[in-house]
Amino acid sequence: MSEQSADRQQEPRRRAARLFGEAAEPSAPKPVRAAPEAPRSLRGAAAVVGLEAALIAVGALVLLWLTLTSTPDSLPRAIAEVVAIGAGAAVLGVAALGLSRVAAWARGPVIVLQLILAALGYTTAFEAQRPLVGVPVLVMVAAVLYLLATPESRLAYLERDTER
Repeated sequence: MSEQSADRQQEPRRRAARLFGEAAEPSAPKPVRAAPEAPRSLRGAAAVVGLEAALIAVGALVLLWLTLTSTPDSLPRAIAEVVAIGAGAAVLGVAALGLSRVAAWARGPVIVLQLILAALGYTTAFEAQRPLVGVPVLVMVAAVLYLLATPESRLAYLERDTER
């Protein structure tokens, strides 16, 4: 009787193995890869982008306060503008963290947002005649684009790509 009960216990396992395959062997653990050290210029660019993100977030909060304490022509449109500015600040903040970690995905959004900020800074400084606001924006944009274009920043990304 013990032989029959032993056969019955193994039979469902064989049927399951036949239907679904044998259990997989555990995979080898991934090798620990050292995170690349961000060069000084890339850390500087990350710091300036982080400062931009903080200043834009403060601007979004001021705009929200002005929207809530006044009577805008269209409240939904004004709230949408605050949300868009806040989203831009969040993207810049996350991208600043990515730059400090030499993440390849961070360069694209930073460069695109710097170009948008350059256009806004130029318009504010010269066409709206508010140089006290527009010129510092243009200086920060120029600093970020210069720091990202330095040879050591570009090499940090090339070295990261060749490690893969």
